[in-house]
Amino acid sequence: MTGPQGPRVVAVVPARGGSKGVPGKNTAPVGGVPLVARAVLAARAAGVEDVRVSTDDAGIAAAARAVGGGVIDRPADLAGDTASSESALLHALDVLAAEGAEPDVLVFLQATSPFIEPAALARAVRRVAGGEADSVFAAFETYAFLWQEGPDGASGVNHDASFRPRRQDREPHFQETGAFYVMAAPGFREAGFRFFGRIGVEPVGADRAIEIDSPDELRTARALAPLLDEPPAAVDADALVTDFDGVHTDDTAGLAADGTETVRVSRSDGMGVERLRAAGVPVLILSKERNPIVAARAAKLRVPVLQAVDDKAPALAAWLDEQGLDPARCAYVGNDVNDLAPMALVGWPIAVADAHPDVRLAARIVLRHRGGHGAVREAAELLLAAEHRREEQ
Repeated sequence: MTGPQGPRVVAVVPARGGSKGVPGKNTAPVGGVPLVARAVLAARAAGVEDVRVSTDDAGIAAAARAVGGGVIDRPADLAGDTASSESALLHALDVLAAEGAEPDVLVFLQATSPFIEPAALARAVRRVAGGEADSVFAAFETYAFLWQEGPDGASGVNHDASFRPRRQDREPHFQETGAFYVMAAPGFREAGFRFFGRIGVEPVGADRAIEIDSPDELRTARALAPLLDEPPAAVDADALVTDFDGVHTDDTAGLAADGTETVRVSRSDGMGVERLRAAGVPVLILSKERNPIVAARAAKLRVPVLQAVDDKAPALAAWLDEQGLDPARCAYVGNDVNDLAPMALVGWPIAVADAHPDVRLAARIVLRHRGGHGAVREAAELLLAAEHRREEQ
């Protein structure tokens, strides 16, 4: 129903749990954020307030709720390999209608497209809401020569094989990305398919058109994320947990004649931790290192420390539970491969600038500063920026 504020817009992300090509695909992190959460965040950034994830999987549901998405329980008969996205969308519309929230405009997002452009999605919504089109989909311009192979050899699909016009002399075609489809909801109900009535193309960047259906495509998306994702200006987290060596230090050590180790730390990092404590933000140092210097630094900073911890993820989970903190609202700063498990546990995995390549790929944010050279202060300022925003609202 159209409300006083204009057409009701609802986004639905169908995301079943039974992917075979990439097990656990819809919760696989890209840029430190699960794919299904990226879809929810993209819709919210485009101005769609009501975003629902249709799923049969508890892990997917939890990842959606962690970033403000709603969940529609998807029946088993609509979650198999042969079930269509349209069947999940029609079921979602029935659920929304039962809630009295059936939309005028239905936004269909696919979590397997990790780089949905909020501005393009917002334009597509306006086109359908304004009556310019009934169905609008994301696509990128291509001037590619397409071919098909038959029993008599290959032949051109969109060109005459005997003639090769210059790019500037050819009309572009559009390749569907699968990222989003925006539809007039009543028309979709009637047609039962995503394309109907007046169909419009919403151009998006070809560099963001990757769809993840294989492990290779997942690896490619993770490599692209640092280049395509906008670095967050703030970290909306309730706690900061850090490794020690390589984060508070530059991962080197001095050795005195008596065998005593020394490390170099940053006074700037100390100020960052002090500012967090003053703001009431819990800070924890979690380290595998057994050297008493870790406890000494924690005492200097007046923060708790868990050290000599070989398996960090269970230790972090236990501490968060003791503190009553939501892992999705915790930040963890790491630098090496033994930080990957705790980074996967939290909503804000962060890597120092000189972190191991695998850690950088797993991070939601890669800091500008190296370990021992202001990385902790930079992370602290990102959390404080979110605190200041909340205070201003």
